[in-house]
Parts: sequence; C-alpha cells; structure tokens
Amino acid sequence: MLNTLRDITQAVASAHSLETALEVLVSSTKAAMETQCCSIYILEEQELVLSATDGLEKSAVGRVRMPLTEGLVGLAAQREEAVNLADARLHPRFKLFPEVAEEEYRAFLAVPIIYQKAVVGVIVVQQASARQFSEGEEAFLMTLAAQLAMAVRGLKQKAQVSSHHQQILFQGTSASNGIAIAYAFVLGGEIPLEQPDVHSDDIAYESSRLTTAMVRCKEAIGALSQRFDREQDDEVVSIFNALQLLLDDASLGGEYAREVQLGWAAESAVSRVSLRYIQQFLAMEDPYLKERASDIRDLGQKVLRQLIEPERLELEPDKPVILITREADATMLAEFPRQKLAGIVTELGGVNSHAAILARALGVPAITGVEQLLSANIDQKLLVVNASRGQLLVSPSPAIVGEYRSLISAQKALQRQYAQELALPSVTLDGSRIRLYLNAGLLSGVASEIAEGADGIGLYRTEIPFMLQQRFPSESEQVKVYQQVLSAASGRPVVMRTLDVGGDKPLPYFPIKEDNPFLGWRGIRLSLDHPELFLVQLRAMLQAGGDGKQLSILLPMVSNLDEIDQSLEYLQQAYVELKNDVNSNIVMPRIGIMLEVPAMLYQLDDVAKRVDFVSVGSNDLTQYLLAVDRNNPRVSSLFDSYHPGILRALHQAHLDCRYHKLDISICGELAGEPMGAILLVAMGYDQLSMNQGSLARINYLLRRVARADLDQLLAKALSLSNGFQVRELVKEYLNQQGLSTILN
Repeated sequence: MLNTLRDITQAVASAHSLETALEVLVSSTKAAMETQCCSIYILEEQELVLSATDGLEKSAVGRVRMPLTEGLVGLAAQREEAVNLADARLHPRFKLFPEVAEEEYRAFLAVPIIYQKAVVGVIVVQQASARQFSEGEEAFLMTLAAQLAMAVRGLKQKAQVSSHHQQILFQGTSASNGIAIAYAFVLGGEIPLEQPDVHSDDIAYESSRLTTAMVRCKEAIGALSQRFDREQDDEVVSIFNALQLLLDDASLGGEYAREVQLGWAAESAVSRVSLRYIQQFLAMEDPYLKERASDIRDLGQKVLRQLIEPERLELEPDKPVILITREADATMLAEFPRQKLAGIVTELGGVNSHAAILARALGVPAITGVEQLLSANIDQKLLVVNASRGQLLVSPSPAIVGEYRSLISAQKALQRQYAQELALPSVTLDGSRIRLYLNAGLLSGVASEIAEGADGIGLYRTEIPFMLQQRFPSESEQVKVYQQVLSAASGRPVVMRTLDVGGDKPLPYFPIKEDNPFLGWRGIRLSLDHPELFLVQLRAMLQAGGDGKQLSILLPMVSNLDEIDQSLEYLQQAYVELKNDVNSNIVMPRIGIMLEVPAMLYQLDDVAKRVDFVSVGSNDLTQYLLAVDRNNPRVSSLFDSYHPGILRALHQAHLDCRYHKLDISICGELAGEPMGAILLVAMGYDQLSMNQGSLARINYLLRRVARADLDQLLAKALSLSNGFQVRELVKEYLNQQGLSTILN
C-alpha cells in the first residue's frame, strides 16, 4: 500500500499541468481502490468544481459547480472530514446532477484535500453496490489526500498564473520590510525540456558551451553521489552513477555533441535528443525500459540548467529584478549585483535565516516561505513584493501598480525625514544616551554606513568573507580585511565575532551535513575542534587590532564555561606568539560572548569572572527558548521575539549583568525594530546594534520618547499572554505619541 501511495503521489507531483495531474490522480486512485468511479472537485471562489473524473460523464468536467453548503461533496469540504455512506441517495444532503450520470452509484466516500488549514478540494470514490467503504479504504484515501495537498495546491497556482491575466496573490512571511516592483528572475525553477529549435552557425562556440555545461553537470551529480555514498545509500548512488554514464561520449553526451555538429544551438541539441529518446523508450513494452525515459528527461533538464542559468546572471544593469529562488544563501546575495536586486522571494528559509538577515542589511525587501513558487511559471512576469505584509502579487493590474508606486514614494519621504537627524546623537527626551551600532558583514559600504550615524560596529560577521572564498582565507588575507573594517570605523569601536558557520551558514568548501544543524557543530564548537583555523583567525584579529583600544572579540554559540576557558587559552597563546615574534606593542582586546544559548542566562555570575561583555543574539535565543527552527516556514508563525517569555528572559539578563557589572548589548534583529527598540530601552539596554537600514528610523524614534515613561509600558508587556498582545500594546503607545508612521 505504501508503494501505491508513493507511485500515485510521484505521478501527480511530476505532471506538468493541473489537468494532467488530476486525470492521473482519479484513474490511479480508481485502480488502486478497485472502485467503479473516482472524481476530484477543486475549490474555486467558494464553489466546488468537478475537475476530473474516471467513471462519471467526462463532458461534465468544468461544468458542474456547487457551493460548500450543497451536496455531499460540499458537506465533506464544509465539515473538513470524511463522509462515508453505504447509500448516498438516502442522505438529506444528496444532490443529483443529471449531467454527470451518477444515478447508478450508491456507495460514496468523500475526503477533503486540506493544505495548511484551508480546503483545496475533495476527492470522491463511488461504487454501484450499496456498502460502507472499509476503515482501511477510508484511511488510504485520507492518507493520499494529505500527501497530495501541497502538490495539488501548487499545480492549481501554476494554472492560475498561466491562464489568468488578473493578479494572483501568494502569501509568505516578511523577512525584510519594504515594497518592490520589478520583473521576476527565477533561479532554480523548472527548466522545460521542450526548447525551441534554434540554428547556429558558430558550431565551435556551441560545442564549447555544451562541453562546459556537461562538465558542470557531472561535477554536480558527482557531489550528490559522494554525499549519499557517505550515508551508504547504495540505491541512490547507483542512480547518480547511471546519470553520469549517460553523459559519456558513447551515450547521450555523444548524441548531444553530434546534434550540435549538425548546426543546432546547445539548448536545442539537448532538447531534440532527449525528446527523441524519451519517445522511443515510452513506446517500449518492457516496464523497466519505459521507466528509463524519466532518467533521460532528468538528465536533459540538468544539462539545460547548466546551459541556461549561469548565463542568466549577466543582466542589464538598468533592469533591477526580483530574485525568485528556492533558498537564497548568503553567498548568492553577496555576489548578486546590488543595483540589480529589487527584492527577494524564497520558498524555503525563515525570517531570521542568515540570508534574510543579509537582505535586511542590504535594505532589500524579502519574503520567505512561499511554498510551491518555483513550479508556478512566474519567470519574467511583473511582480509586486509587499514584504511588510508578506505578500507577492503576480501580474498586478496597472491600478494596483500605481497604488504601490505611491506607497514607495511615501516610504522614501519618511526615510528622508528620518535621515535628516541621523547625524544627531540618539538621546531620549529625558537625556538618556542610547548608543546605536551597526551590524555588518560585507566590507563594501562599511565606511559610508559608519559615516551615516553609527556609534561603531556592534557586530562584524567575519563568516561573510569566509563564505565568499573558495578556501579558508589565509592569515594575511584576514589581517587585510580586518584592518580595512577597523580603518572604515575611523577610531570607533568594532566588535568582531569569530567564525560562526554551521546551521544556515555553510561554507561551500567545508560542507557540514547534520540532521539538526542548529543544535549541531557550529560557532565556537567548530572553532575549538579546529584550533589550527581558530588560532589563525585570532592572530589576524590581534594584528589588525594593534593597540587594542578599538577592537573587541566576540565568541559565538557559547553553551558552557569550558568553551570560554578554552577560547581564552587559545587567545592567550596567539597573543604571546605575536608579542614575542611579530609586534611587542600588541595589546589584548576586550573579549565577550554571544548570549544566545539559554543555559548561559543562568551562569552570568561565572561569565562575568571570565569576559568583559556579553552581546545578546536575540534571533538564536528566541529560537532555542521557543524550540522553533527559525528557518522552517511551517512553524515561522511560532517564532516570536515578542513572546512575553522571551521579553522576561531579556529583562532578567540585563538585570543580572548590571548586578555583576558585566557590560551588555544586543545585536539581534529585535534591536533594529521600532517596537523591539522601545521595549529594550525600557528594560535598560543602552547599546543596540542593527542593520544600517534601521539606524535612521530607530534614532528618530528614540529621540522622541522619554525613558522614564516606558516603565509602565514594559511592566504591562511582561504581564501579557502572547506576542500579539505585546505588539498591539506597543502600537497603541506609539499611536498615542503620534509615532505610528514609524511602523510603516
């Protein structure tokens, strides 16, 4: 039964259109359940539409419609549960549609297809003899409906995008606020095997392109094969090995090359050869040989991806685009030309993934968790990203585009208003000085960002330069980068965090495969396991820091005191070596730890005996306290830094640090949000580090509030039940102060 479920699900998911998928679904389900009829109804504008059938009158498809309040199919959708009847005609909700010719059927089983609490459609099986479908049959159909929900919804969206001219709305999660209007640029989406026939006179050029694409394809398949080989999955490895063999000159690879020699462009050659062989294999009677047609399609699409996508990155500089991809890693965003990047929308990733944080640092509107997006065929379609609401509009009307252009103009006017005061110090109405620091990772732009009002760099993410390399950077290369960062800060303080990779920040040349990466080998754990790398980085920081007055060093992902002690020993070793061999004037800088693992909240007295400061990483602290993967869109609604439990932890951390005379700051995303900054200042935090795009707005806000007035607000916030109530409370306060536009 499991194999049957898998086969049906795979067949539906691999279909290229909703119509084909639904036809495959009803015929396969009818055969698997050995019934006389299977039909599927798709919900469209609160009406259930007969969309495919094997057993009813085919001409009724698309014509039979019923509201949720009518019929037994509507009952299943309305109740969101199965309806299993021995004789459907005896039920008061039974409704006969003469055009479907279902008079002969009595036994009736309907199961709703539900995706993320919303009904997508209903699948129905029927039989002429009056009988109750068994528990096993009902369980099978319910399991099938649950497995198919995402695929059916994705194909439905794809059909809407392809066949409608009016706008289509996709919903995701806001990762970086703002609005963008531009055309879609899809990376990693479906590459159609059916490419146009294009002749080329430059056979040598096309041959070179094809060879390069096949080499890249072999390397990509080889990397996947090695990964599964390490996991001892022999069956999967054999599949990859077979694909690699198909690229040989004696196989499809040679056929591709010969087609190019006949004067076809590389894309056309791959397409023509693939389609020709697929047709031949599908015509064979042997089931095994028939299945090989899917291997030929898979390989052809892999080679086409290597031909098409690398060249797509060479965009016109005057045409910004909205990047659509499955998962945007920090390397992709760092290398993507900033002037060409209007917005980012991803299927995977959470609002506090490293890519999302980088998007905020770049000031680029971003949405994550828009599922089934790559299969919707939106490449080169006009989009509106309303990241503040987590909305993506495909093919918006001219009127809607005009409204959003007006909103963009209004937002720019507000930004200009905030920027007018950026050079002024952040001082509350009652005279409290709040120091605003910059979170940075990319060297480019640091000097100008610092010049625009930051009190220094509160977090320099050293992993970004590591991620942009093809190998570990040498000591001299690191010294150069760190010196440039310190120089750009013009004497202002700079906190450099040691290498923090793992989790959602992999190094391309140092892959880490873990089932639970956020609880795994990352941060200081990795550094201490590789002292040869850790010592190089510490030496580079100390050399760049010189007299030690400007530099502070921050240790990430510290979960116990032993890790601090070991790190301090390595720091002392690096310091002594440099002082003896390189520069006798080198001074030991301030040392601190990231406060992000909950256990350290209860050992701040011991932490204070070892280091000079702590910096709260509110993103990971929230993740670990709430047991929510911040990269998982399915639980993204549970990731809430305004949860009263999180706020109480932050408040207690500040009280404990003040008691133990331990300097404390916060460098998580919460510090750059207006509501977050208000609450943190109310708790007593006076050092906030944030992305450059938030500096002007937070400075403008804090100059218009009195710290003494925030005590009552904080007390009430800490007593509330959930984050929604906290946000509503702070919104009401800002509205009373005439500052509600700060949230736009």
